[in-house]
Amino acid sequence: MKKKLDSVRLDKWLWASRFFKTRKNAVDAISGGKVHLNGARTKPSRNIQIGDDLNITRENYRYHIEVIALNDKRRPAKEAQLLYKEREESIKARDDEREMRKMNSASVQQPDKKPNKKERRQMDKWRGR
Repeated sequence: MKKKLDSVRLDKWLWASRFFKTRKNAVDAISGGKVHLNGARTKPSRNIQIGDDLNITRENYRYHIEVIALNDKRRPAKEAQLLYKEREESIKARDDEREMRKMNSASVQQPDKKPNKKERRQMDKWRGR
């Protein structure tokens, strides 16, 4: 018999919703100020409920989501996406950021070949290693 969850620890929910690969990564992100619950910094042990707003910064991308379901077990990605609803502004901002990065990397000229051992040593010397 399944019991209905009233609240779940924030670190468990972030792990179950597949924002972070491990609970340790989720705890580190929360403790490092990369996750805000209802606009304020929080602790990993804080319980979240349906309707809470989360701001998550991960790998230079920002997610602004609303919690619409609770789960403390890690399930497949299709099921994990049913736990939250991302705001339209968040999706648009992330797409814009991705496009900007793509344009910036296109303007950088890539070398024709990898440096050989002698060239690598010269680069290390130039960098001060």
